[in-house]
Order: sequence, then C-alpha cells, then structure tokens
Amino acid sequence: QVQLVESGGGLVQPGGSLRLSCADSRSIIVFNVMGWYRQAPGKERELVATITSGGSTNYADSVKGRFTISRVNAKNTVYLQMNSLKPEDTAVYYCSADTFYGNSYWGQGTQVTVSS
Repeated sequence: QVQLVESGGGLVQPGGSLRLSCADSRSIIVFNVMGWYRQAPGKERELVATITSGGSTNYADSVKGRFTISRVNAKNTVYLQMNSLKPEDTAVYYCSADTFYGNSYWGQGTQVTVSS
C-alpha cells in the first residue's frame, strides 16, 4: 500500500531556502515519475517539477534556476531543494508518484510560507 509522506515545509523569509522530502516507506513499488505540485489559496494546483526514474527532469518556468528536484530510487524518495524563495512561492506543496501501470498517488501536502 502506497503512502507518500512529505516533510520539510515551514516559514522562511524571502531569499531563503527550504528542502522538501517525500518518501514512500510502505511499499515496494518502483515509481515511474515522481514530482511536486503546489496550490496557493484561491488558485488551481500547478506543476512545480517532475523527475523520471531515469533522472530526466521538468520544471515550471517560474521555478527554473531556483528549485532542484532529485530522487533516490532505492528509497522511493523525492526531494525538492528550493532556493531564492519568493512570497509567490507560498503554497501547499504536494508530492506525487506515478507507477509504470498508470496509477497515481498523492501525499497529504506540506505548507510553505515565504514571508518577512
């Protein structure tokens, strides 16, 4: 049974950094694509970054050059290093994982607030 658990959110000042982690420690599924999405108040959920099992990455234009996604396949873990954070990065960040069979899973979300 898949359970994605996120950690690492919090309050940070503009220009600061945070590192989000997401792990599935309960299953032995090998995920195809893992990623991060975010949803700000009053807005739709949007893609932040994704990474395939082979290491290919994709980023939203708004985070390119500031955020870095990485993963450890053996641990079913994905990370999001966020640097140069801006107030507009404030949102609930969700981890996602897609299997090779087309199943999709989501974490419960972690709040990131960028404010002085």
